[in-house]
Amino acid sequence: MVAGLGSTWWQYVLLFLAVAASWSGVPVIGTAALGAAAVAGSQHKLDPAAVIVVAVLAGEVGGLGGYAIGRRWGQRLLDRPGKHQASREKMMERGERLYARWGFLAVFVTPAIVSGTANMPPYRFAFWNLLDSLGWSVAVAASAYGVGRLATGHHAAHDIAILVIGLAAGVLVAVTAVRRHRRRRTQRLGPIASESSREG
Repeated sequence: MVAGLGSTWWQYVLLFLAVAASWSGVPVIGTAALGAAAVAGSQHKLDPAAVIVVAVLAGEVGGLGGYAIGRRWGQRLLDRPGKHQASREKMMERGERLYARWGFLAVFVTPAIVSGTANMPPYRFAFWNLLDSLGWSVAVAASAYGVGRLATGHHAAHDIAILVIGLAAGVLVAVTAVRRHRRRRTQRLGPIASESSREG
């Protein structure tokens, strides 16, 4: 992987900055940057393994940065008057509802700054954000790499396997989230149903 850096190190730096900024809450296209880097990897212009490692680390660093901002200044930013105050409050309310319904899985679908503002325990956020970053990086990079190989017609069986792995990773994350949500909902509604039956 080190040998793959070579004179292209600056492209990895740009990838890191784009992904980290995206995960910290800055509106940049981290997914597009990772997809482009993975396609470049499929054309042997970048090291695919290095692309994934850089993206995972960037997602974790960016997520922790957004979390720190939310934990330190989140409430102050919410209370700050201005034309975007209403939209900020709606975003936070939506995030709080997701945390109430989904628990830690809300990390996968809410901005890191919301996790910080909601005072999610830092070590728990760091762990789940890392898993989120890993799953996202593998899903996007492997899918883009496989598509890039197929598009050029220079693909082999292992290239198709990589594409399948990427798609499967994305499906796995979604299925796991849905199952966890349903389990939490059942556990939450169970005592309510028992109480209702006793009252009846």
